[in-house]
Amino acid sequence: MSAGARPRQSDEDQPQVPQVTIDALQRSLAGEHAALWAYKMALAFVPPDWAGRARSDIEAHTTLRGQITQTLSDLGQRPVSAQPAYAPPQPVVDAVSAGALLVSAETDTIAAWRSVAERSSSVPLREAALKAMVECTGRLAYWRGVTERSPVVPVFPGRG
Repeated sequence: MSAGARPRQSDEDQPQVPQVTIDALQRSLAGEHAALWAYKMALAFVPPDWAGRARSDIEAHTTLRGQITQTLSDLGQRPVSAQPAYAPPQPVVDAVSAGALLVSAETDTIAAWRSVAERSSSVPLREAALKAMVECTGRLAYWRGVTERSPVVPVFPGRG
């Protein structure tokens, strides 16, 4: 998933990636789509001092989504599409519930990235998944902190 390492495009030269890895990448992409939807919804409810962070997090998830999309395309796979809308775990009516939605979104993306790391033997994919998990955990810690959830960093992020 790095910009410099691109698989060749002929069918004979396609790297052999197990279906379980492809499925994990697709779930991770679906999670990134959902996270972006959640962040865009939350922007309508968060106070100005949280909004800058939310916009930065949107950029980060947009980058991850693009990387996964490119990786799947390079592997000859059709990336899953975003849904038109998602069902939040609870109604979003204020800043705290918007923050809770973002906690849920980050928790889900960490779990999806953990699945990629567990289901891939490719070192670059595992490294990318670990990097994404660390970055998502940082975002999760911020949103847990501003919504006064304890602990700010849960034990074993990404473990259900």
